[in-house]
Parts: sequence; C-alpha cells; structure tokens
Amino acid sequence: MKKPLIFLAVAALAVLLVQLGGRHSLDLEALRGYIAGLADLTAERPVLVGTLFFVAYAAVTAFSLPLAVWMTLAAGALFGFWWGLVVVSFASTLGATLAFLAARYLLSDWVHDRLGARLATIDDGVRRDGAFYLFTLRLIPAVPFFAINLLMGLTPMRVATFYLVSQAGMLAGTAAYVNAGTQLGQLDSVAGILSAPILLSFGLLGVFPWIARFALSAIRRRRLYARWNRPERFDRNLVVIGGGAAGLVAAYIGSALKAKVTLIEGHKMGGDCLNFGCVPSKALIRSAKLAHQMRKAGELGLSPVDPAVSFGPVFARVRDVVTAIEPHDSVERYEALGVEVLQGHARLLDPWRVEVALSDGTARQLSTRAVVIATGAAPFVPPLPGLADVGYLTSDTLWEAFAERDAPPARMVVLGGGPIGCELAQAFARLGSQVTQVEMQDRVMTREDPEVSAFARAALAADGVEVLTGHKALACGVTDGGKWIEVQAGADTRRIGFDEIIVAVGRAARLEGYGLEELGIPAKRVVETNAYLETLYPNIYAAGDVAGPFQFTHTAAHQAWFAAVNALFGFVKRFKADYRVIPWATFIDPEVARVGLNEQDAREKGIAYEVTRYGIDDLDRAITDGTATGFVKVLTVPGRDRILGVTIVGEHAADILAEFVLAMKHGLGLNKILGTIHIYPTLAEANKFAAGEWRRAHVNPAVLRWLEWLHGRRRGV
Repeated sequence: MKKPLIFLAVAALAVLLVQLGGRHSLDLEALRGYIAGLADLTAERPVLVGTLFFVAYAAVTAFSLPLAVWMTLAAGALFGFWWGLVVVSFASTLGATLAFLAARYLLSDWVHDRLGARLATIDDGVRRDGAFYLFTLRLIPAVPFFAINLLMGLTPMRVATFYLVSQAGMLAGTAAYVNAGTQLGQLDSVAGILSAPILLSFGLLGVFPWIARFALSAIRRRRLYARWNRPERFDRNLVVIGGGAAGLVAAYIGSALKAKVTLIEGHKMGGDCLNFGCVPSKALIRSAKLAHQMRKAGELGLSPVDPAVSFGPVFARVRDVVTAIEPHDSVERYEALGVEVLQGHARLLDPWRVEVALSDGTARQLSTRAVVIATGAAPFVPPLPGLADVGYLTSDTLWEAFAERDAPPARMVVLGGGPIGCELAQAFARLGSQVTQVEMQDRVMTREDPEVSAFARAALAADGVEVLTGHKALACGVTDGGKWIEVQAGADTRRIGFDEIIVAVGRAARLEGYGLEELGIPAKRVVETNAYLETLYPNIYAAGDVAGPFQFTHTAAHQAWFAAVNALFGFVKRFKADYRVIPWATFIDPEVARVGLNEQDAREKGIAYEVTRYGIDDLDRAITDGTATGFVKVLTVPGRDRILGVTIVGEHAADILAEFVLAMKHGLGLNKILGTIHIYPTLAEANKFAAGEWRRAHVNPAVLRWLEWLHGRRRGV
C-alpha cells in the first residue's frame, strides 16, 4: 500500500497547488499582463527564459495541473510560432511521460493485484494495438490528456512507444494553441480558439486513424484474396466442416438465424464426444463405480459382493447409452432444423469453394460466403519404438476392441497421466484388471495443484492402480508371445508385462486433408485464429478442438457460437471469444472440478490471492452418503470476496461447481453465496460453508470486541 499512498500524497499536493492558484484568477487580460512583464526579459535572455519555461511546462504536465492551455498560449506569445511549438511539444511530451512513469511505478502493481485477470484482455489489446489507440486519443482534444497519461501508465505499453506516439499525436492540438498565442492580443476568449472549423478538423483527425486502418485492412484483404476467383453468387451462407460438438452448434445457430447452411461430416455425427469420448467413457465409469460400490457395500452395513464382470454386457450398455443419445446429434434432427447434411470428406479449394467427396463415391462442389472448420482432434500416438507391434488401443478404438470380450484383460498398461488416462485407469481397475499407469511427469494431472494431483494418485492407488510417475516409456515389444513395455526412472529401467496397452498421452488437432496447407492457413498444433476465431482468411473460421486452446465439449460449443455469429454477421459486428470463465472436470472418483485460477496458475501469472478451504469430511450429506472426503478450495482477491478460481475435489464435484461458475460469470462474490439458501442436507451446502469460512476469516476483531462490550452492557455487566 505504500506506493498508492505516495500517489495519493502527490495528487493531494497537485490539488493544493490548484487551490492556491485558484485564488489568483487567470484570464486573458491577466495572461497578457504576465506576457508584457516577461517580454523584456525574454528579449534580453531568450535561452534562460526558454529553459525555465520548458522545465515549468514539463512540471505542470507531470503534475496534471490545469495550466497547460494558458502556458501554451504564453509560449506562442513569448517565442513565436515555431520556437513556441518546439518548446511546448517537447515539454508536454516529457511531462506526459513523467506522469506515465509515475502512474506505472506507483499504481500499476497495486491495480493489477486488485483487478487481476480482468485486466488481461486490456493488456493484450494494448500490446497489440496500443499505439493506434493512443494516437487516436491524442488527436481528440475532448479527451483529457492527463487521464490518458495516467491510464496508459497502468498498461504494459513501452515507454518509447508512449513518448513517440504522444509527441506525434499532440502536435496538431499544440500547433493550434501556440498559433492562437501568437495572436494573443486579438483573442476575446479561450473558447474562441477552437472554432467550429478547427473542431471539425480535430474530429476528422481523430477519425482519420480509423479510416486509415479500415483502408489498410481492405487492401490487405484484397491482396490476400487476389489469387482466388471469387464467385459472383453463393450457394450457401455457411458451410461447416465437422459434425462434432462445435460443428453441430455452429450449424444449429446458422439454421436458427435463417441462413442456408451445409454441415459435412466424414465419419459419425456427434463426433468424438458422443462416439468415443464423453458419453461412452462416462457410461463405462458408471458401471465401474457400481462394481466398486458392490465391493465396498460393507461400509454401508450391507454384505459386500465381488461382482462377476463380463465385458460383453458392460460394453453393450455403453453402446445402448450412445444409441439413446444419438438422436440429439442425428442427421434426421439437423435436416429437420433446415440444415443440409452431407456424409463425406470436405476439402477447401479456395476461400469460398468446398469440394465434398461423398460416401457414395461421388463428389460435389459448394460455394459459400463463410466456412467454419470444426474437424476436432484425435488421440496422439507417440513415436514409441515397438508400439505398433504390440497392438495398442486409444480412447477411440478401445470400445470396439473390448465389445466382444468376456473378461477384462488381466494386465493393462495405461500410458499417460492426464484426465483421460486417470479416468480409464481407475475404471478398468475397478472392472477387474491389474492396471499400471505410466506418466513421464513427476505427478498425474499436472494442470491441477500438487495437492489435487496427490489426491488423485491416492484415489487411483486405493483402487489398485500402480501409478508410476517420473517414468519415461522407452520401447514396447513382444518376447515369447508376451507383450511388454520398458520404462526408465532416473538410471533404473524395468519391463512391465501386459495384455493390453491404452495410449492416452493427449489429443492432436485434425489438420491434414482439408486443404489448409494449400490455402496457406497457418496450422501447427492447432489452426491459428485471432480473437474472433478468424483464420488467415476473414471468412474462414475455426472452432473446437481444432482451434484450441481448450479441448472440452463445452468450450467447443462456446466457440461455435462466436464463430457462427461472426461468420454470418461479421460485416456488421464481430464478437471476441470470451474465455474468462471456463470450467472443467476430471471424472475419477472422487471427481476433480475447477473453474478459473488455481494456486499454481496464480503464482505463474503473478496474481495475488487468498485461499479459503472447506473440508467435505465435515459436510453432513457427505457423511450420510459415506463420501466424506475431499475439499472446496476458493481463491479470492486479497481482502475481498471476489472469486478468482475454485477447485473442488469430492463426490459430484462437477455438479457442485456450477454455482461458482455462475457467480464468477456474473461477478457475484462469496457473500452472495453465503446469503443464498441451500437445501439441507445436500452436497451443494459445501459452497455455502466455504463462503462462511471466508466470512469468518474477514470479520473485524475490533467490531467483535465492541459487540462483546455492547452485549455486556445490555446485560448490566
């Protein structure tokens, strides 16, 4: 708090100087008198007067004193137009830069600590376009220059950029006032300086950068599209490539907004989530959880049972679950909504034409105003020697591979310690396999805080999973009919035998075969997009796993809204994708759910925070259910109830998290959650109790002592 207090002291001094100066009224007559008094000295010693004037002007600007207009007029009267312009231009820019540096030194850290992530978007915008916006603001006299100096000091703008842009941007306004000063004797009022023609000129100057930017953008677009033959008419408003979460939402929105939309899917409607990811994995996890509960029934006063697990019925149920949900994502449903659905492989021929190799062997060419690329991602398979020889499985292929098996594999290796690897390792362990999980990093689930990783590892170990962290996979092979994987930890190596191996080391965007390279669209790990989800070509967008930075079904749908709306209405208004509040969960048992920052994120970003914890082992409903394990951890701004992030570990953590997601989205603090009635007994009460922990930690001790005294007096003590 020392720096903000110093700033307040400086501001108070400036206010005091203004108050003292206000006792001596300053108008044109008084200014003419001062100029007359300095005229002889200026004529005799122009360098001395000019130097003192320069220093005084810089000081006035640095302290943001309301004297700049009068001193600019005085410069014109004392030194003439050209010398006056030089003195004022450099002095004002120097003073503005000093104010900029003072704000940065005294306030920037404090403001960023208080506002945290909410300033991230502004900081990114300043890094990208700060010079442009500063130049525009400097050209508009109605915007107080002192406010610009102070506000820009809170941003990451470079000092040199601020100085040079300010020098150029203030030059026109400075020239107008200095020129007026040379005619000081003819002025009737200061307001007369900015006549209607001059104000119009300034207005045009302020608009000019925007016009220039629009013109440059138009030229860039013209050059970008120059080598392509643009159709005179278009068959469609929007073509969506990919029928997964992002593609389905984009097509739905386009159709709902009465656009002509074509959706192209080369494999299965619903994409990875419905067919290989979220839906089947959660169905499998549910069966595994029931098997676990049957074995643990003694903890609830019932006779434990060791279930007989047959993969046939288990995976038949998984198929039934997928079949039950399929109609939500089916061709029939989307055609009923007005979307043209084509089954085939799409390839971009140019920015407006898409060729579709249909599943019946024929091909079609479509012309469209806009395209949304939503091709998703596939499991990444590392170049591990011998891996292909042992017949590896992935989260995409295991469903068919295990569907016809009766018994679970006796020995299984899961390669990878991320969310998918942890979910599958625990599920198959609960279904009867002896699972070994291999992770190269020093802990599983590395995006979470270390204590959460430790909690997850303990949960896996409790179900019989051998978790090998810090182990690098070296090779796979087959010896005498037995499959093995060799791993290394430090200088030690060992071989682990297995019957099946599942590779779950991450997912890679599907980028090849869609014409991206031929169009020159940058796509390395993902398709590169801007804040509006535009690719290199402003009419081609990308959303979902193929665009990153998140690989969740709900973020894919979230991005699809922005991509579809921008694709259809970007010529009028564009919307930046909003990633401020993104929740996610890992569905091990107990679940791990998070939104916003955790502690390791906050430390990496240098964001100050407080931690409030509530142990679910104290929650009545968790105790009655026999699930009294886990915690709620809330990060808040120091001294305030504004939520920076929440991590929940426990039964139904992903469902419980929803209240915090809503609170963060709409700027509600912990006091609002504390003041909300929660049904008793429910797991959601954990949120209220966590808020209560924060409230108790922030009660003023002096208030409590006063209340104790008050109640004592009322008792007559």
